[in-house]
Amino acid sequence: MKIQNLTVKNFMSVGNQTQAVDFEKENLTLVLGENLDQGGDDAGSRNGTGKTTIVNALSYALYGTALTNIKKDNLINKINNKNMLVTLSFEKDGNTYRIERGRKPTVLKFFVNEESQVLADDAQGDMRETQKDLHHLFGMSHDMFKHIVALNTYTEPFLSMRANDQREIIEQLLGITLLSEKAETLKEQVRQTKDTIYQETANIEAAKKSNERIQQSIDTLLLRQKAWYSQQETDLEKLARAIVEMESVDIESEIANHALLKDYLEQRATIASLNKEKATLESASSQATKTRDKYVREIDALDNKKCHACEQELHDHKHTELLETATQHLLEAQKYFDKVSNDYNKICNELANITVIETRPDTYYDTLEQALKHQTNFRSLEQQLEVKAVDTDPYQEQIDEMRNAALQEISWDKINEATALKDHQEFLLKLLTNKDSFIRKKIIDQNLAYLNNRLTYYLDKMGLPHNVVFQNDLSVEITQLGQDLDFHNLSRGEMNRVIISLSLAFRDVWESLYQKINLLFVDELLDNGLDSNGIECALSILKARARQSDSSIWLISHKEELIGRVDNILRVYKENGFTNYDYPTIQ
Repeated sequence: MKIQNLTVKNFMSVGNQTQAVDFEKENLTLVLGENLDQGGDDAGSRNGTGKTTIVNALSYALYGTALTNIKKDNLINKINNKNMLVTLSFEKDGNTYRIERGRKPTVLKFFVNEESQVLADDAQGDMRETQKDLHHLFGMSHDMFKHIVALNTYTEPFLSMRANDQREIIEQLLGITLLSEKAETLKEQVRQTKDTIYQETANIEAAKKSNERIQQSIDTLLLRQKAWYSQQETDLEKLARAIVEMESVDIESEIANHALLKDYLEQRATIASLNKEKATLESASSQATKTRDKYVREIDALDNKKCHACEQELHDHKHTELLETATQHLLEAQKYFDKVSNDYNKICNELANITVIETRPDTYYDTLEQALKHQTNFRSLEQQLEVKAVDTDPYQEQIDEMRNAALQEISWDKINEATALKDHQEFLLKLLTNKDSFIRKKIIDQNLAYLNNRLTYYLDKMGLPHNVVFQNDLSVEITQLGQDLDFHNLSRGEMNRVIISLSLAFRDVWESLYQKINLLFVDELLDNGLDSNGIECALSILKARARQSDSSIWLISHKEELIGRVDNILRVYKENGFTNYDYPTIQ
């Protein structure tokens, strides 16, 4: 990655006039400041000029925050209090990039090869997702940036940090954090695979339940189908038996027998009627005989001129009257008797003249009407039999449709594949996250050796007699002449030698593992406790690095005596409350 240039406007002490810094010079540049508002001869005039503003602007452009804990709104120039804008251009992998970030108003623009990218902005101009994209592009965290790009006295020295914070930095440097990032990606993939398994399992369970319901419906239809076939078979048997029975009947004889049956029944009715009438006439004849005999006895009694009832003597006129009456009754009784006898004889003659049918004719049907309907019924039964024989099963089509279309095929292939993938992913995840994993150990051992080698190199160049070595557990051991020391056992100058050496060693490891970075800031580290020998050693290392690695190294210092030791000087001066760059020589 090659950082090309930076422009700032209304950022901290820089005012409304845009200031630009070119980072493409491949050498060592000394940054000196002068505060004209405090007087050029004042010893304090070197402070507060805005030298560190360059580094803070670089940090803000890349990460949306300054190097130190400054509120974002406090980064805006306090005099103008608006229109703050920082622009950073850089190149990576053959592409050019530009970030424009500002406040009041909020601005966040990102250009790739001069084409504006659509960013998901929020009100603060530092949308977290956008910052993730920029972080991924730049390739290092803000903490790492402060240890290998922007070295300054405000950043807590690595060896003063808590063990966990040290481990976080060193793991990121050695690529362990990259494993953790890959592990996070793998965790998400495991989660997605588990979701796939869960979803597929749910789909199969749903399909099973659906198939069970459909199978129940099919079973119900099969029972109905079985009942339908059973009923059809019964109906066919009944129709066949009925047809066979009807075929066994001689319908002509049946009709003739019904005619004979009619005669038989009529004769029986006639005989019964005549016998009834004969019995009635017999009773009437008997009664008539009695009546006639009664009147004969009355007349015989009247011949003696006596009352037939009391046997007293009758007078002539009474006798005559009674005799006439009795004679009249006798005539009437005789007449009735003769009529009854005549009718009786007629009935007897009729009965005598009847040829009696002794045997009742046998018939299949109860009535002649049923016999006459025999043919019609026979043809109807034949038609019913034909229709019933070719009747279509109303259930088979539904059963086939449910079996072929509604029932879902249950396949465990997807789940088996996803389960195998999940097992593989979880195995890889263990390799990435387990501290005892051979992958982690291999990476640590390999890169730790290189880190210790570069650290020893720089410590020797800085003239420090101490040994500083990273152990396999990522702890740091400081020794001198066989004695263990803590970082804070060292003097201020010794600490600075270790800080500079460690940062340069970190940078070498970073560039060997990830990418080259052309820019390095060393902000007042040489001013802080180093003696002239320490300054000379550090300056020698920085100049050699600028030549050998084609880097743009910026040394921020208050030491005017360094002017003759470097080829390029950026003068930063503050006048009327505003910072400007490239101040001309003061007469």
